[in-house]
Amino acid sequence: LVLILIGVIAFIVLATSRFKLHPFLTLILAAFIAAFAYGLPSSTIAKTITSGFGGILGYIGLVIVLGTIIGTILEKSGAAITMANCVIKLLGKRFPTLTMSLIGYIVSIPVFCDSGFVILNSLKQSMANRMKVSSVSMSVALATGLYATHTFVPPTPGPIAAAGNLGLESNLGLVILVGIFVAAVAALAGMLWANRFANIEPDGEGADELKTQNEDYEALKQSYGALPSPFKAFAPIFVPILLICFGSIAGFPSAPLGKETLYDALVFLGQPVNALLIGLFLSLLL
Repeated sequence: LVLILIGVIAFIVLATSRFKLHPFLTLILAAFIAAFAYGLPSSTIAKTITSGFGGILGYIGLVIVLGTIIGTILEKSGAAITMANCVIKLLGKRFPTLTMSLIGYIVSIPVFCDSGFVILNSLKQSMANRMKVSSVSMSVALATGLYATHTFVPPTPGPIAAAGNLGLESNLGLVILVGIFVAAVAALAGMLWANRFANIEPDGEGADELKTQNEDYEALKQSYGALPSPFKAFAPIFVPILLICFGSIAGFPSAPLGKETLYDALVFLGQPVNALLIGLFLSLLL
């Protein structure tokens, strides 16, 4: 059984990386391969796959849609740039890789990590030039910071789907709280690895273009016009996260917040769909 699982995972990796097959199609094919390999009756395979797909969308579909809309608004409005500037003001220029990693850690909670890297790439190069640090080191710090929260902290779709598969869809607050700490460890490991490249300069194709990206960051900021305030930038993601966490705390068997009106309000507002809907309304202020 384990060998079959390893084989299916190897197929997914090879199909997406080597043969460039779209991940959605790859996963569908992997599901069929696994079904045949594990000996499921051929007449029930398609029904099992479609019911599983529909079941997952049933409890995470709206959450993914709302989270994606919020992330897109934060990306297009320049809120991600405001978040990055806040971290730079907080940490200053003393710890360049830590600053870059923390920027990625925060921005990737609402914004998809690949989009976040594109948005912050010119900022990364600008900081590397100003702080006299290798852009290789800063790239590693940014990428690992982005991926840490992207893979561990809802409302990013991946962690939500994983929570649903583990039966934790009604305890996303717990998933967020644990994910924040686990992601911090992963980001710290990435930052320490990035420090190994502090004195290594990029080479190969495109290396010369990096030297001109300092000016690109200033042009990027100006393209957004007036950047949103820190409150408007952070509210659409941190308010829903706090609501989900308080909703989970209110639902503990020990009832730490009682069973009265406050309990009912927090349980209602703490449901992921409701919390993210509030976040969506806050993002419209942008």
